[in-house]
Amino acid sequence: MSLDYEYFKEKMLELTGFDLHGYKEKQIRRRLGTLMKSLGAEDFRAYYQILKREPQHLKRFFQRATINVSEFFRNPQRFQELQEVHLPQLLARQGCPRVWSAGASTGEEAYTLAIIFSELGLRCARGILATDVDEEALQFARQGIYPPGRLRHLPPGYLPKYFRAVGENHQVIDQVKSLVSFKRHDLLRDPFPSGFDLILCRNVVIYFTQEAKEKIYRGLAQALNPGGIIFTGATEQIFGSRDLDLVNLSPFFYQKK
Repeated sequence: MSLDYEYFKEKMLELTGFDLHGYKEKQIRRRLGTLMKSLGAEDFRAYYQILKREPQHLKRFFQRATINVSEFFRNPQRFQELQEVHLPQLLARQGCPRVWSAGASTGEEAYTLAIIFSELGLRCARGILATDVDEEALQFARQGIYPPGRLRHLPPGYLPKYFRAVGENHQVIDQVKSLVSFKRHDLLRDPFPSGFDLILCRNVVIYFTQEAKEKIYRGLAQALNPGGIIFTGATEQIFGSRDLDLVNLSPFFYQKK
């Protein structure tokens, strides 16, 4: 690992509280390369000095570093499996599940789950906890207004049922928004909440080092109640799941013993 990146990680942690230690250097260099060049920064040391001297550039840094790209019903077949197979099993065992959408980005995933709850007639008082490290992404999520491209995988009839038009965009209706609460949480630094029956952590850990991945999955497994389920992304697998007392139900669904 390069010395200038080590310097950058330490200094950015001091400056912003954002911990880059669990992120892959190659990923960060790829995400920030064009941005650094546009500011005339030849390396991470120079880039840090610019961010410290001109904090107006921090917003773009966070946008590039965390990559908040999502959409409703991403990987539709997986959400269909969740709705038709795994959720009914959870509901049969205990009623309304306690749910956490970890690394929720701009909220599409959490609202997708809230829509599924609505389809199943669930009005759970505990609702859905949605967390992310990026406060700006969370503010976007709380507004619940999305461009049409992020709704391309909605099942037929869901758009008029669960959204209202806002200009050329679409806003989640209040009934759905009321099921989700958004809070800031850093998967690499903050203590994990616990007592969940379903945890969605999708397309998040692919950007982290192997050590960070293992730490996060260990924390997620500990946050589950017995019988609870972790739902991962379409390119993610929990290697060593048995060591975490997890049973692989099907691709990308793991249940705690």
